[in-house]
Amino acid sequence: MSDLERPKLALGIIPLVDCAPIVLAEALGAFERHGLEVEIRREASWATIRDKVALGLLDAAQMLAPMPLATTLGIDSVSMPMIAAMTLDLNGNAITLSQALWREIEDAAPQPVSEPLDARALAAVVRNRAAAGRAPLALASVFPFSSHNYLLRLWLASGGIDPDRDVRLTVVPPPHMVAHLSGGVIDGYCVGEPWNQQAASLGIGRTAVTGHQLWKAMPEKVLGTTEAWAQRHPRTMTALIKALIEACAWLDEPANRAEAARVLASPRYVNAPAEIIARSLTMPDFHVFHRGHANFPWRSHADWFVAQMVRWGQAGADVDASAVADRVFRPDLYRAAASSMGIHCPTEDRKPAGAHGEPAAPPASDRPGPADRVNAARGAD
Repeated sequence: MSDLERPKLALGIIPLVDCAPIVLAEALGAFERHGLEVEIRREASWATIRDKVALGLLDAAQMLAPMPLATTLGIDSVSMPMIAAMTLDLNGNAITLSQALWREIEDAAPQPVSEPLDARALAAVVRNRAAAGRAPLALASVFPFSSHNYLLRLWLASGGIDPDRDVRLTVVPPPHMVAHLSGGVIDGYCVGEPWNQQAASLGIGRTAVTGHQLWKAMPEKVLGTTEAWAQRHPRTMTALIKALIEACAWLDEPANRAEAARVLASPRYVNAPAEIIARSLTMPDFHVFHRGHANFPWRSHADWFVAQMVRWGQAGADVDASAVADRVFRPDLYRAAASSMGIHCPTEDRKPAGAHGEPAAPPASDRPGPADRVNAARGAD
């Protein structure tokens, strides 16, 4: 396509199973079919992805779904309008705890524990540690503005644990999670695959609950770029979306998952054993790349993420959630590309609250208060 404004692109990825749409779009020739010459750059952390997109060192990237919302709101360390042109996948996360912590839970819980783990079982450990004057649990997510952070917080809160006071939350890049868990630097984490399966296969971690069990179809990664880049390159944006739709549709064919695992295993991409990657790719409904309008950037998903930012004190209560959601999540761009491929798109941009099956997002005032924390420290139910 000679009419593309920018046919040569640099796209950023993080070594995770859900970088698959970008990686497979290259491997399958989808980029080339749509007139694009793409260089895939494997980055070390989500902060690096954010910074390089903002500086123009990357044209676009695999991004955490809440990331462009945070940069547009100006509540991240980088303040810049960014957009999400499409969703790349649903699900794919899990909360993994160290084997040592799991044994501690079994000793503290009044009843046998099993998977998925009720967070109230973990609360017993939190109470015991507080009563003994021991250091609080250290739990990691991949980035402050991520589905991982919000799922981890909601899971903890469901057990009466205040994520900001009863435990210590930290940020660790996805590829480093297993090493931090193995070294005892953290007691658990919420991360995408293959880093949960890797910990389990090494015998150092155990999955407490999957993201799919907390929210059946959670939007995970998006195609992110700056608002200015999308405005300057509309035809390139359309070609990029179309190539990624092709890859996502291919990935959702069960017969293609083994080949996807083989490609992703390369040191250029995820750099993990193919059998470990395949293990999560073959779990039913654990990775959804295309079906059920998975690629549609619902503005109601953005509404939910902004509500979490408000709930956990990252954004002020006076933020205009609908306005920022409308600016950042761009179903108009996705519809233009998908419709030209004969793909049906939803006619509405939002679903009513709860219609996505998302966990409830109570207001910040519903967080555990001082009295709850005193009672928890005393071991009260």
